[in-house]
This record gives sequence, structure tokens and C-alpha cells, in this order.
Amino acid sequence: MTRLRSKRFLSSAGRGRPRAAAALALTAALALTATACGDSGGSSGGKGDEGSGKGRITFWDSNGGVRTEVWKQIIGDFEKKYPDIEVKYVGIPQTEAQSKFDTAIQAGGLPDVGVVGTAMLAGIAAQGALDPLDRRYAKSSLSGRINPLLIKSVESAAGGDTMYTVPTSVNNGVLYYRTDLFKAAGLDAPTTWPKFFEAADKLTDSSRNRFGYTIRGGAGSIAQALDAMYGQSGITQFWNGDRTTVNDPRNVAALEKYAGLYKKDTPAADLNNDFTKMVAQWDSGQIGMLNHNLGSYQNHVKALGAGRFRGLPDPTLPDGSRVMVSNPVDGLALFKPSKNKAAAWKFIEFAASHESNSKWNESAGQIPANTEAAKDAWVQSSEPTRLAADALFGGRTTIVQLPYYLPDWNTISKSDNEPAFQKVLLGRTSAKDFLDTLAGQLNKAQSEWRSRAK
Repeated sequence: MTRLRSKRFLSSAGRGRPRAAAALALTAALALTATACGDSGGSSGGKGDEGSGKGRITFWDSNGGVRTEVWKQIIGDFEKKYPDIEVKYVGIPQTEAQSKFDTAIQAGGLPDVGVVGTAMLAGIAAQGALDPLDRRYAKSSLSGRINPLLIKSVESAAGGDTMYTVPTSVNNGVLYYRTDLFKAAGLDAPTTWPKFFEAADKLTDSSRNRFGYTIRGGAGSIAQALDAMYGQSGITQFWNGDRTTVNDPRNVAALEKYAGLYKKDTPAADLNNDFTKMVAQWDSGQIGMLNHNLGSYQNHVKALGAGRFRGLPDPTLPDGSRVMVSNPVDGLALFKPSKNKAAAWKFIEFAASHESNSKWNESAGQIPANTEAAKDAWVQSSEPTRLAADALFGGRTTIVQLPYYLPDWNTISKSDNEPAFQKVLLGRTSAKDFLDTLAGQLNKAQSEWRSRAK
């Protein structure tokens, strides 16, 4: 019998629904354990079959409408190579993907293949809906060609050491900065944390409505704050045994410094800014630096022009090493009830291959998981993507794996603590009290998860 071992979020429309979803995932984890011990059925719809390797398969794109065009190109290429396999494309809006998968798991109707990011992976895997891919990958043409750090991320996201998706891309964090403003102020590029804080202070002139940085105080603030904390503290593990490191004194000091930027070196409006407002505010041209990801690069080009800014990886520690929290990793999953797994695997293998993976990621502006695709000319010519890839895969970066496998992670990291973080920014709650409370919630969730996974 295989045990789940500790090694990412569901949409929250309030407190009740995430808790109910958490309970469902926890209950389903027991079903997964039973399946590992020999149960052949379950709500996932049975074990499926290898099939003939021909015929029709269904593919669900969980970011439908955004990447539909490039997926249809890849499907067309695949069907030319395998004329005896037809791929039915189904595009699902990202906001509906989790509920769509959950409904199909319980009621039937899962696809053969689907895009499953690390934010959804734990809940889907816990319900016994996915086929492990370790053996297929090891015997395939992909073996050794998918970045091992991303494989580790998807294994960790599922709560163990099993590969339930073949990674296809990662959307890394980027520190965008205004090269023209830095040059005028005589500042070095913000490549280290000391240089970052120096620039944030020196570029601020609130009397002229100019600020060194824009901080994320609204939706999505916790992940960005964690990135800044671990990046400064240099702590490389989220857990020390079964106790989280978020409230380690070094992280407390790091959060105090980061939160101290608010209103001193940032606009007051940052308190409620989600990523769209934050990006739009930076693109207005009065702010020196912005933390976001590769997805907003084209927005900045349109607003500012490519010559007025650069996108760098997160700052390094003084010794040149870099610590970052884990970023979402997209991957392709094979669903257990599929009656044509042989054909479905052929599609996964093709879509994650050098040419297809490069085509998809160039369209999306993200980092290819295929190590050969990551060396292609378009990656090298897109500086933010190239530098982000170098930072991730260059050997001096450590990734702190966030516990996406915890059923309560989304509730804890969003509805429970985004308002609490705003109180830290406003000076109404200390960084220590905030992190101690967060740590208590995480330690409890980890303990509950472990007890149910045994």
C-alpha cells in the first residue's frame, strides 16, 4: 500500500464553499489511499483501458479561450503525424475548470487528457482521477528532456513523489523596473535585495506622485509577500518537520522590511490593488518597480515601449544565490477512466515534445518545461523569459515548495489572510503576530492532512 507523503487553490466565493471543497478533498484522499491498496473503482470512473492506440480522444484545455488557437495548431500537427487518432478539443474557462473537473469526477464524463496546473492537481489526484505517469515517462522519448525541477514541483503539488502530470510550462515571477528612471537617478539595476530597497527609497517623491515600488495589497497578496520573505531570509524549506518556517524570526524581519515600503515608497492605493490594478498603475509611468510575472510583459511593451523597462528575476542574496517560492506549473494529465490511454499518452508525449512545447510557450510567453525548447531562439531573444529560465535552471536558485496539496491552502492563503495582511500594511497588526497566526493555521492543516493520508 502506498502512503501519501508531504513533499498547491480553489476559487473562493466566501468561507463556506472553500471549506466544503476542503472536506471533499480530504474525504477523497481516503478513497485514493484505498485505491492504492487495491480498490479498482471509485468516483473517478474505474481504471479505464489502454485501448487500440487509435480512434478518438477528448482533450480539456483548462484555460480555454486564452490558449485555444495554439492548442488547435498543436492538435492539427498531431493529427497529421497520427492520422488514425482524432483529438476533440474542449476549451474550459480557467475560472470554471476546477468545478468542471470535480463534477466530472463525481458524475462521470472525464476527458482522456487535460491541462491540470499545480493549483488544481492535489484535489484531482486525491479523488483518484489520474493515472500515474512515472513509468510511461521513463520509457518515452520525453525521458530526461523535461526539467527535473518542474517534475519535482508537480510531484510536490500532488502531495507525494508520484508524477501525475507531464510539466509543460512555468510562469515565473519577474521584477520589472524602469531603466530610464534608474539611469536618471544613477541607480544600479535592482539585482540584489539591498539594491532593490535602495532604489525603492531613492525613486520616491510623493510630492510629485512618484514612487519607487508598487506593492500588492489586494487579491493575490500573500504569495507575493511570501516570495519577498523567503527571498530575503534565504530560508529554503517551507517545513521544518511538520512545523512551517513562515514565522521564523528571519522571515518576520523580512516581512517587516517589505511591508514597511507601503505608503513610504508606494502609493496608498496599493492597499486594495490586485494584479490588474497594480500592472495598470505601473504602466502609467510614475513608479520605478513592479513584481509580477511573465504574463504582463506585453502590457508593459504596449504602455511604455520596450526600451524603457527591463524584467529581471527576483533579487539575489548578497552571495549571489536566489530563493523563490514555487510558481504555478502547467502540465498534461492522463485521466484514469480513459478507454484509450495508449492514444492519449501519444498526444501527451507529442504536446510536451520539443517543437510543440516551444510553440505553445512562445505563444504564451512562458518558460518551456522541455529543456530543448528552453534553448530555442525565441527564448533567448525575449530577455525576461531568458533570464527567468536561467534563474530557474541555472543552479543557484532554490525553490521553496508551497503546500498546494493542503485542502485548506486556498482558504488560508486568500480569504483567511489577505485582509489580515492589509492590517500589517496599515500598521494595525505586527508582522510577527500575522505570521504566528498564519503558522498556526498551516501547522493545523498539515497535521490534519497527515492524519487523513495515513
